[in-house]
Amino acid sequence: MWDDIKTNWKDLKGKARVQWGKLTDDDLAQAQGNREQLEAAIERRYGVAKKEAQRQVDEWATTIKRFIDGKPRKKAK
Repeated sequence: MWDDIKTNWKDLKGKARVQWGKLTDDDLAQAQGNREQLEAAIERRYGVAKKEAQRQVDEWATTIKRFIDGKPRKKAK
């Protein structure tokens, strides 16, 4: 999954910005689709623990994977 995110990072960093509005352009440019760097930036900007940053990135990546695959997101009932 992260290979796809890295490959499409130029298109996806705007979605990351929407998810984590406190991340700067520099944070996103440095991450370049690298999971660990994105998590570190979230930890720094939001003051969250590593596990929480990982959880947030996992959740975001699942949503992004659906976007990359072109699958519509199912609505909760």
